[in-house]
Amino acid sequence: MPADLIENALALASFSPSVGYSQPWRFVRVSDPARRAAVRESFLRCNQAALANYEGERAELYARLKLAGIDDAPVHLAVFCDMETGVGLGLGRQTMPEMLEYSAAIACHTLWLAARVYGLGMGWVSILDPIEVKKTLEVPEPWKFIAYLCIGFPEEEHMDPELARHNWEQYRKPDVLER
Repeated sequence: MPADLIENALALASFSPSVGYSQPWRFVRVSDPARRAAVRESFLRCNQAALANYEGERAELYARLKLAGIDDAPVHLAVFCDMETGVGLGLGRQTMPEMLEYSAAIACHTLWLAARVYGLGMGWVSILDPIEVKKTLEVPEPWKFIAYLCIGFPEEEHMDPELARHNWEQYRKPDVLER
């Protein structure tokens, strides 16, 4: 994986909108094999627990889905939100403090779009224990775990999301209420 592709995508993600222009996202590139293995173990434990919540055909389908690029993706990024950032001077957070976390999530979305521009695929692994991941990566205490992203060149290209392709769920038109 050419390093400039990830660096360029991260640079574009840094232009994401954020509450009060706080830019609270913190990207951690996970390269150390031992740390990657620890995150993988967290995934395996959490995935097994998630599988236990399904029965019958849904359990069989869940077991067949490729839910993590943890084993194959060359780039692993953990995304955190600095919950104590002073940047932005608190603008827009008095009544909605969760806007910091939303801002970090938007940076993940922007990174995803940027990765696609460069021909990269990205998976957001949410079947993890956030406390374990934070401990494994030894990040500062005020950082809240937002996402674990696996990035690489896709094995195949599709226009539709994998979960739709495998009939996990289908596209829903947005619900719009008129008031």
